[in-house]
Amino acid sequence: MVDPSIELIRELTEASGISGYEREVRDVIRRHLSGIASIEQDGLGSIVCSRRGNSDTPRVMLAGHMDEVGFIVKLITDEGFLRFSTVGGWWGHVMLAQRVLIKSRSGDFMGLIGSKPPHILNEEDRKKLQEPRDMYIDVGATSAEEVRALGIRPGDPIIPICPFTVLGTGKTFMGKAFDDRIGCAMMIDVMKGLSGKRHPNTLYAAGTVQEEVGLRGARTSSWVVEPDVALTMEIAVAGDVPGIKKEEAQAKLGKGPVILMQDGSMIPNLKLRDLFIDTAEELSIPYQLDVMEKGGTDSGAIHLHRRGVPSLVIGVPSRHIHSHAGIVHQEDYAHAVELVSAVVQRLDAETVAGLGQ
Repeated sequence: MVDPSIELIRELTEASGISGYEREVRDVIRRHLSGIASIEQDGLGSIVCSRRGNSDTPRVMLAGHMDEVGFIVKLITDEGFLRFSTVGGWWGHVMLAQRVLIKSRSGDFMGLIGSKPPHILNEEDRKKLQEPRDMYIDVGATSAEEVRALGIRPGDPIIPICPFTVLGTGKTFMGKAFDDRIGCAMMIDVMKGLSGKRHPNTLYAAGTVQEEVGLRGARTSSWVVEPDVALTMEIAVAGDVPGIKKEEAQAKLGKGPVILMQDGSMIPNLKLRDLFIDTAEELSIPYQLDVMEKGGTDSGAIHLHRRGVPSLVIGVPSRHIHSHAGIVHQEDYAHAVELVSAVVQRLDAETVAGLGQ
């Protein structure tokens, strides 16, 4: 029997949706939560799905950003190559020789990221990091006219290619855009799982736009939800690969979801943090603690809404983030859904009121 959570992750990760072009991902979320939740959309494109539990308040917001890092077409050269701009954070070492999909008005076209071959570089240039500005995308054309005939034009989104794959262990997955389709899947599974259970609040699942370029959808969707407490569903940096020191990233695959003690945009509400830890220990749910010193999450915008919103980030460890492919562990995902669901069931009016005291 196929695990529905695995198929949900597959569907989300294989959807295309760089920052500002999230429609395909939004459609997946809408399809899975229609009939379970009331659905609306803000003016920037974030989708907000709400379901009342046993009370109108407190309003509990689950946020997962729909966008992935990618590129857009900047210009077409006379010879038929695409110069591009990065969307979100990229490192040149992980980009070269990777396949991409250009989504034009007349269809999808495959391309390859290239640069000068090493055979014609001098020794000094061979040692340098290739910058994205020195790269191009080759779609197999020999002129600008051939590219334009395909319908490709500046501003078209460019998506990394990596088919979702269950790896040989049977417990780990490889795919693109786990940052943050894993978070989107988490909020869908939590919402579905609680649809037949009692919870003392109203639950909002917000698929936000443009997180990778400045937490923009988190700001606008906060005005839609007006949350009393917010939980951001994310990935965490897995530090269990060669070359990473323990003090740089502590999370490991298969050891449970990560409760972030701090990221580059937010220090979590301490009582909410302790509620997660206490709940995990009471229910024997494995968890990990870590700090992400650089980079921010949607909580960075949500926790500053109006007078302030008690917030926390919970992440599923992922190897190789912000590249064409990542790797996550099925059990970490399942335990993250279990832990968030358990905490939501404990967020009654008295508990949420006590978070700020």
